[in-house]
Amino acid sequence: MVRQSVLPFKLERTDETLTAHGGLALLAEFNHGLGVCGLTDRYLPGPGSNRGYAPSVFVDRLILMLQAGGQCLEDLRELTREAGLLRLLDRAVIPDPDTVGDWLRRMGDPQTGHAGRVGLGQVRDALNARLLRRDGHTTYTLDADATLIEGEKRDAHWSYTGVRGYMPMLGFLWETPVCLVDEFREGNVSPGAGQLEFYRQCRARMPLGKRLARYRADSASYQAALINELEADHVRWAITADQDVAVKAVIAGVPAEAWQEPEQGCGYQVAEAVHTMQATKAAFRLSIKREARSQGDLFEQATGPYAYHVVASNWPAEDKTAHEVLRWHNQRGQAENFNKELKTGFGMEQLPCGDSGANAVFFRIGVLAYNLFIGFKHLACPVAWVSQTIATVRWKLVQVAGRIVQHAGQMVLKLRVEAEALAGFRVIRQRCAALLAAT
Repeated sequence: MVRQSVLPFKLERTDETLTAHGGLALLAEFNHGLGVCGLTDRYLPGPGSNRGYAPSVFVDRLILMLQAGGQCLEDLRELTREAGLLRLLDRAVIPDPDTVGDWLRRMGDPQTGHAGRVGLGQVRDALNARLLRRDGHTTYTLDADATLIEGEKRDAHWSYTGVRGYMPMLGFLWETPVCLVDEFREGNVSPGAGQLEFYRQCRARMPLGKRLARYRADSASYQAALINELEADHVRWAITADQDVAVKAVIAGVPAEAWQEPEQGCGYQVAEAVHTMQATKAAFRLSIKREARSQGDLFEQATGPYAYHVVASNWPAEDKTAHEVLRWHNQRGQAENFNKELKTGFGMEQLPCGDSGANAVFFRIGVLAYNLFIGFKHLACPVAWVSQTIATVRWKLVQVAGRIVQHAGQMVLKLRVEAEALAGFRVIRQRCAALLAAT
C-alpha cells in the first residue's frame, strides 16, 4: 500500500468561526482607544462620492495589516480571511488591494498638495501628543538619522550608495522611542540636506510642558547653522565631526601624553580638544578616539597608523569626560534598531507603488503603525514587554488561536491560552478602555 502522507493525520475543513490572530483584537482596541479612526477622518480628504470608503477604512486596515505581519498591499487579502475577527472588531469592510493602491496615489498626488500625506502628518502629531502626555518624561533626546530604502521603482532615484531607492529622514525620541517626525525623501537627496529645518520640525511638535533637551546625530548634522540653533535652545548635543582639514589639524596637534586608555586593555585611546567652525558662535569640544589600524591597512601609507573617530559636543567636562561623551553618542546606534524595527518589523523596507507620492503616504502609515505599537507596549502591556520587538509580540500575543462564538446576544472571543495569560490580556483591555475614556 502506498503511503498517502508523511505523518498519520487527516485534513478536513470546518465552518467554525476561528481566527489565527486572536491577539490582534487587543492591538485594534488600543488603536481605537487612542482615536486613530476619528483623527484620520478629521484630517484626511473624504471620499469623492457617497459610495466611497472613508479614509479611516484605508488607514485603519493598513495599520492592522502591518501590525499583524503583512508587508504589501496583496496581504490585505489575507486579512479578509479573518472575517470572524473583523466582524468582532466591527471592521468587516476591507478594500481590495487595487482600490487601496488607487487611494494611495490620490493621497500622494502633488497636484492636490499631497493632501493625504499632510493629513497623515497631522494624525501622527496628534497621536504622538497623546502618547507623550502619558509617558512620564518632560525632556527628551532626539536621535536624527536618514535611512535608505532600496527599490527599483519607476520614480526612484539613485542614492549616494549607488542603488536606487528613497532616503527618508527620521527623528526618534530615545526615551520612548516614538518616531516624532518622518520626512520622506528621494534617494538622490543628500542626508545632510535640510538638517536645521528638520530639527525645527521636531522641536515644534513637542507637546506643551515637554522639550527636546538633547540631540545626537551623525556627520550629516555637522553644520554650523544647526549647532548655533542647538546652542541657542540650550540643547546638549553630540554630533559626529567631519574629519576635514581643520579637524585633522586639531588631531595632529594633540600632545602624545594626552592620549589615554579609558579602560585598561580596551585597545584604543581617547583625547579631547577645543574646536570651532568658521560660522559657529561658540567653541565646542572634540572627543577623539584613536585605534591602531589592522595589519592590512598599514600598507595604505596615506591613512597613517591610526583610525580616528571624532565627536563634537557641548557637554561640559564636569558633566561628562571625553570617553563618556563618546559612549553617550554611541547610544544613538539604538536609532539603527528603531530604523530596523520600522523597516523590517513593519514592512517598510519594500514600498508597494511605482509612484513616489503614494509610497510616501504608505510609509507614513507604516510610521503610524510603528508608533501605535510603541504606545501599546508602554501604556497597555506588562513592563517586561517594553523591550520586545513586534516579531516577538506577534508570536506571544497576536498569533494566538481563537474561536469566535455568539453567546447571549454578545460576541465572545475564546483564546487558546493559559489562565494566567488570559488574565494579562484582560488587563491590557482594561488599560485600552481607560485610554478611550481619557482621549
